[in-house]
Amino acid sequence: MRVARAARASDTFSLTQTGTTQAFDTAGLYPRATGYIVERKVDIGTHVKKGDLLFRISAPDLDQQLVQAQSQALQLQAALIQARAMVDQAEANRHLADVTNRRTATLAGTGVETRQNADTSQAGVLAQTANVDAAKAAVKVAEANIAAQEAQVARLKVLTGFEEIRAPFDGVVTTRNNDVGDAVTADTNTGAPLLTLARDDVLRMAVNVPLYAADDVRDGLDARVEVAQIPGRVFPGKVSRSSTTLLSTARTLATQVDLPNPDGTLRAGLYITVTLEIPRSSPAVTVPNEALIFDQHGTRVAMIEPAGDGTGVVRMRPVTIFRQTRTLLELRDGLNGGERVVVGPPASLRDGDRVVLRPEDKAGA
Repeated sequence: MRVARAARASDTFSLTQTGTTQAFDTAGLYPRATGYIVERKVDIGTHVKKGDLLFRISAPDLDQQLVQAQSQALQLQAALIQARAMVDQAEANRHLADVTNRRTATLAGTGVETRQNADTSQAGVLAQTANVDAAKAAVKVAEANIAAQEAQVARLKVLTGFEEIRAPFDGVVTTRNNDVGDAVTADTNTGAPLLTLARDDVLRMAVNVPLYAADDVRDGLDARVEVAQIPGRVFPGKVSRSSTTLLSTARTLATQVDLPNPDGTLRAGLYITVTLEIPRSSPAVTVPNEALIFDQHGTRVAMIEPAGDGTGVVRMRPVTIFRQTRTLLELRDGLNGGERVVVGPPASLRDGDRVVLRPEDKAGA
C-alpha cells in the first residue's frame, strides 16, 4: 500500500491568472462648441500634460453672442445709473413738496391760505412719496436685469472657453479623428470623438478571484506581473480595489491590480500573467490528488495508524477541500499534518482494514 505524508501548507497560496493591461483612465473628447477646427496641436502618440491645448475651435456665432451680451450688460449698467438718478430726483421733489406743505399748512392756520390749497399741498407730498417708491423699485428691477445679464455673459464665457479643448489628465493620444477645417457640432457624442486620451503612467488589470480565495484578498496585496514579450522581467503591482459582491454567474470576485508604469515600458492591451501571493486566513494541509476518496460518504482520505509488525490500520477521515492544484489537494480541515494517507486507495478499502506497509513507508513512519 503506497502512502504519503500529509504536509502543512505554507502561510500563503498562489493565484495565477492571465489578462490584458488597460489604461488607468481613458477619455473620448467631444466638442462643446459649434464651429470649425482652426488649430490642432497633437496627433496619435503625443504625450500631453493636464491642461495642454489639444484643439482650438472657431465659433463666430458664439463669439458674437458674447459680444452682444456684454454690450447689453453695459446698457443695463447705464440704465441702472439713470434709475438711481431718478431716485435722487424723486427724493428732492418729495423734500420740496414736504417743505411747501408745511408752509401752506401754517399759512392756512392763520387764514392767509385757503384750506383747499393746504389739502392740495398735502396730496402733493403723498404723490411725491409714491414717486420715490416707484423710482426705488425701478432701481431694483435694473439691478435684477443686470444680474441676469451678467449670468448670461458668464454662461457665454464658459461656452467660449470650450473653443479650446484641453487635456483632462496626463496621458497619451491614442486616436485622432478630426483635423483643421473640420466642422464640429456641440454636445454630439454619438459619433467618433475628436480624439481619445489614455493615462498610461499607471496601468490596471482585471483579476477574477475564485470563491475559495475571495475572503483572503485585500487591497494593497502585492502582485507579480509577467509579460510574454518581455521575458525574464517581473513587474510589481498591487491589488487596488475589489468588488464587494461576487459575480453571480462565475462566483468570482472582480478585483483590479494597478501596475506603475512611470517609464512607459508597458502598453495598454498587452497579454500578461498576474500572480497573487494570498495570505491564508486559516491553516491548510496538503495531500496528493490521488489520495482523495469521493463516494456516498462524501470526500474522505484513508489515514494509516501504525499497528506494529510492519502493518497499519486504515482510518477513514472526512475532509473539506480548500482548493485543488495540478498535483495536490489543499484541505481546510480533517487532517493536522504529518499523518500518513493512502495514495490511490482501492475501492475495496474499508475503515479498520489492516494493511501491510512497504519498506519505504515503514521507514518514513
